[in-house]
Amino acid sequence: MLDFLRAIGESVGGWLYVIAGGLAFAEAAIMVGVVLPGETALLVAGFAAHEGVISLVPMIVVAIVCAIAGDSVGYEVGRAVGPRLQGSRLGRLVGPQRWEAGEEFLHRHGGKAVLLGRGTALLRALVPGLAGMARMPYLRTFLPWNAVGGIVWGGTCVVLGYVFAASLHQVARYLAWGPIPVVVLVAAVVAVRELRRRRRREPPGDPAPEPTENASER
Repeated sequence: MLDFLRAIGESVGGWLYVIAGGLAFAEAAIMVGVVLPGETALLVAGFAAHEGVISLVPMIVVAIVCAIAGDSVGYEVGRAVGPRLQGSRLGRLVGPQRWEAGEEFLHRHGGKAVLLGRGTALLRALVPGLAGMARMPYLRTFLPWNAVGGIVWGGTCVVLGYVFAASLHQVARYLAWGPIPVVVLVAAVVAVRELRRRRRREPPGDPAPEPTENASER
């Protein structure tokens, strides 16, 4: 499995910066996150960074910048297009129930929704556009929450992929030697059971003869 994932990363190479960053950007900018969460690409990029295909710190920077920029574009699209976005082909693909869920979430949490929405792919794609439609103040409210969310989400996803790769290597190392104690334990259990079975099958020995009365008198 590790070799397979490493081969995929090596075949893509430096394009991972573009692919992962592009998906993180497009998630809210054009609502790609409705069907393809960008966090998946960032996790893969983190794995590739651990394998030396790309560098960790530049990938974290790319993820953060693209996440913040993508949400900002999504905000501007929602602000400019407004309700027409919901009536468009893309809006109908999202569906009225999802739009209503996003609007309810935004009204409930206000500016914090921009940060809290990062935890769910659907809200991550819809909340920036809805914030623009609602004319949420950009510099005073949207941008600060968006920046914090982009830093936390983008950096965390890449680092999680990196740590996940390290964990896979650790598991693979244990799996190489792990079966040995299990085999020894199973062999010991089988040996003990076989020994007990043989003891039960052995006929009992003849009882020792009791001393006779004459022998005792002598």
